[in-house]
Amino acid sequence: MQSIIQQMQTTYPDIQDSLVLTVPVDSFEIYRHWLGQVCAQLDIEQVRMLDEPTAAALGYGKADQEILLVLDFGGGTFDLSLVELNAAPKQASVQPLGFILKWGDKNLAETSKQRPQMARVLAKAGQNLGGTDLDNWLLDHFVQTQGLAVTPLTIRLAERLKIQLSGQAKATEVYFNEASFESYELSLERSQFEQILRDHQFFERLDDSMTQVLQQARRQGLNVEDIQSVLMVGGTSQIPAVQTWVEQYFRPSQICSSQPFEAIAQGALQVSQGLEIKDFLYHSYGIRYWDRRQNGHNWHPIIPAGLPYPMREPIELTLGASTEAQPSIELIMGELANSTQGTEVYFDGDRLMTRSAAMAHTAVQP
Repeated sequence: MQSIIQQMQTTYPDIQDSLVLTVPVDSFEIYRHWLGQVCAQLDIEQVRMLDEPTAAALGYGKADQEILLVLDFGGGTFDLSLVELNAAPKQASVQPLGFILKWGDKNLAETSKQRPQMARVLAKAGQNLGGTDLDNWLLDHFVQTQGLAVTPLTIRLAERLKIQLSGQAKATEVYFNEASFESYELSLERSQFEQILRDHQFFERLDDSMTQVLQQARRQGLNVEDIQSVLMVGGTSQIPAVQTWVEQYFRPSQICSSQPFEAIAQGALQVSQGLEIKDFLYHSYGIRYWDRRQNGHNWHPIIPAGLPYPMREPIELTLGASTEAQPSIELIMGELANSTQGTEVYFDGDRLMTRSAAMAHTAVQP
């Protein structure tokens, strides 16, 4: 990232005041913290961060509508975010504009003069599922049916087949290596592709995230009928089977898919111009303790998911020693993921794979 920014500053020397980074909904703070460390070394006055679907809601040009659902489906993640736009701030004082990583004095003085519009995140859900997984499922199909070897080349051919099937009912990819005289011919119909998706419980996993978001919305008095538009973002959102799946929940006239690739960047630019973001914690936070009954470590939640972010009030916790005259204490905080679903990430040869994992304990990032 440092290399990219240095190239931009060389080409456009005036771009040095503000940087907005977008991240997946389900990303852990350890990833955001790493981004913050990278940005601390940059010669940029102000650095902020916000969820990718929230940025997409701002960038789709739907300022005349209030309740938007963003479906951000890219190469590695599937994120849903329900966003309320144009809500008037209740206080005249300026609130933080997204998650502030670095705020220079110059920009603070300028921003304090603004009264920004607001984008409030009402509900969100995410999981590690994306176009890369679909590519691997397609390649596995050809490994089983044609004995195809798993290589970076065949993975690329599977991806190209997937892209073709978004615009036509049948796709074929042919490759001939003049050096080794190897040839590949892969052919697949869209109906076969959709059956592969069903075999991997693809649509059930999408349903799980949609159910989470709609349940969160109902707790705030919102129903499906209150959602005015569904904004499709990311290359995987362009797959016809995904769009058909969305139409099970919403009318075709509500679904917008005209800006799948540029909406996030355009929305991030609006944040840099002084738009207020009100968000909430997607993960909970807890402290590690020794569970005598389980004879092992466990986690005690102290900051629940769903609290407004940034938090206004501190949370205090009193800790005691376990033994008399205990000389030291180990304090480990953790970011606790949703315990109802786990994901394993592993390498299968040259391929990065993800799969659902049955977990007896909550996944935690210390």
